[in-house]
Amino acid sequence: MLKKIVAAFAVSFFAWCLPLHAADLTMGMAFDVTSMDPHYHLVGPNVNVSMHIFDFLVTPDREKGKLIPGLAESWSVVDELTWEFKLRKGVKFHDGSEFTAEDVAYSFDRPATILNSPGPFTLYTKQIAEKIIVDKYTIRFKTAKPYALMLSDVSNVFIVSKKATAGLSSEDFNSGKGVVGTGPYKFVQWKRGDRVELARNDSYWGKRPQWDRVSLRMLTTPSARVAALLAGDVQVIEGVPPADIAQLKANPDARLFSTVSNRLIFLEVDQLRDKSPYVTDKNGKQLDKNPLKDLRVRQAISKAINRAAIVDRVMEGNAIATGQLLPEGYFGTLPGLKADIADIAAAKKLLADAGYADGFGLTIHGPSDRYVNDAKIIQTIAQMLTRIGIVTKVEALPSAVFFSRMSKQEFSVMMLGWGGGLGHVSTFVKSMLTTYNAEKGWGTGNYGRYSNPKVDAFAEQALATIDTGKQEKLWQQASQLALSEFGLIPLHHQVNVWATRKGYAYFPRTDERSLAMEVSGK
Repeated sequence: MLKKIVAAFAVSFFAWCLPLHAADLTMGMAFDVTSMDPHYHLVGPNVNVSMHIFDFLVTPDREKGKLIPGLAESWSVVDELTWEFKLRKGVKFHDGSEFTAEDVAYSFDRPATILNSPGPFTLYTKQIAEKIIVDKYTIRFKTAKPYALMLSDVSNVFIVSKKATAGLSSEDFNSGKGVVGTGPYKFVQWKRGDRVELARNDSYWGKRPQWDRVSLRMLTTPSARVAALLAGDVQVIEGVPPADIAQLKANPDARLFSTVSNRLIFLEVDQLRDKSPYVTDKNGKQLDKNPLKDLRVRQAISKAINRAAIVDRVMEGNAIATGQLLPEGYFGTLPGLKADIADIAAAKKLLADAGYADGFGLTIHGPSDRYVNDAKIIQTIAQMLTRIGIVTKVEALPSAVFFSRMSKQEFSVMMLGWGGGLGHVSTFVKSMLTTYNAEKGWGTGNYGRYSNPKVDAFAEQALATIDTGKQEKLWQQASQLALSEFGLIPLHHQVNVWATRKGYAYFPRTDERSLAMEVSGK
């Protein structure tokens, strides 16, 4: 299935690459951004924009997320508690100041100072107990205990200029202050809700980007993106709507590029509160007892969902139904684990066994403009749950509103998506399935507050295990246990499709990023 999908839409990147020369590029982006502060909100659209302006110490490549040198030329394990990073010399920030180890230390301190973040980057910084500047171009990170995921974590924290950003708030960044990186493009302006304008950094330490100026236009309505591409107003669009793929494939002025994403679309349910705000009887009165805390109810919800129908009818074949955290074959996935099969009779029996033979009322919340067909998916799931007696309403909200309210734990059931980043299940387990602990930076995405000490113990062991084979087994044990208890309810992995004008090419990334640096053309 996976190979068929990729083969159906992918056009060889290299076949379309043309000689590079200076030009401007406009890209149609599917999702809006919420901040120019690269440490404010750990969400895909923000990270995507920041990757043009800022760099990581270690960076994932575009094909499988393999870690390669970024601002760090090399790294080594000094002892079981100490990682050392050798930094590139001669790298300049956009304001001309020199990049040094002080900027690195500051960049890893800063996420903990961000107030009211709806998705904190502390997930990747809490484990660092001490930052030691050895010299101008060498820094060491010490941990309180052996920690195997240091490289993965540092590949998620953007390096900012201490000189340019010290004392600035996230709102200052939104006005343009402090948006000073070492990346291939310089910040020009952000027109909120409209576009981000960038200019090439001619002093970039890496490969010189092709495009003089880049405009990232926020075209959050799918039809508007397609229309802008066909009209020639943009040269590249992301998030091609499944319904428009056949049309674009047949159009001689368009090219399609696709890959299976490591993003999981899933449900999180409130497993903490005895009374959950959007769980009611069928007359709309809040229940005194939260049925979502009962495993049998979570199993029933999963059994009620026909994932194959969602893939075929809502996603028009451009998704992979799953019971996993990542597509099979990635590090830590469970061989042979398939998506739950829809079974209405079994779902009703599970509800009856849990004491809810007559069902109950529920509201599902989710974004209306963040994931491919997100509002349609939520509506479809609501219909499926209603068939087993869980009378379900839907509130699909603009992503800025949804994520803000979700961070305050206002919802009972929510549909989310999470990208696997480096293709490693640790990202999911640590963020989504370990017990929430702000001090440790664990469970930062665990809004349902699922908790099992055994899962936490497996994660603790895995994080302290350097042996790759033993580490993978521990992550498998953690994810298998959490999934068996429906700590979250997996739905599908997206297949992401980009479209370009004829003469342009885009190399599709498994991490879903849409980067001007990956576009080649006229």
